[in-house]
Amino acid sequence: MNPYMKTANELAAENLKTNAGGPFGACVVKDGRIVGKGSNHVLAHNDPTAHGEVMAIRDACRNLGTYDLSGCELYTSAYPCPMCLSASIWANIKKVYYGNTKEDAARIGFRDDAIYDFIKTLSRNVDGNEVLALEAMDREKTIKTFDAFADKTDKTIY
Repeated sequence: MNPYMKTANELAAENLKTNAGGPFGACVVKDGRIVGKGSNHVLAHNDPTAHGEVMAIRDACRNLGTYDLSGCELYTSAYPCPMCLSASIWANIKKVYYGNTKEDAARIGFRDDAIYDFIKTLSRNVDGNEVLALEAMDREKTIKTFDAFADKTDKTIY
């Protein structure tokens, strides 16, 4: 397994124990080292924006002392929701690797598809330039955390 995806997945799996939020973890990597980590804390912070990717971006920005994460990559345990995709774009991250698919997230109760349907007409290209490249990675490993979440009896879907 890719070591950065392994970190993202471990953060997601750890979240199953805390019930701080859903089974989502992420890390930001620059020049081969992790500069930011985050897991979903929507429930713990009463903050609908406290997704794993956003938390990792916030952590990386604090650690690097900048809002501009040019040259960084994001590794996330699941396909980013529209908000997290937007946060990645605003942070100037040009590459996102994800484990589980958005269909996997829907299967365990998350409603990202409603938002995707709402913005379906948007394009990945702006003025002929690619805004963000997305590439699937290590789903056979990351899906195990989603399966464990699906089996939890004390989970909260939001």
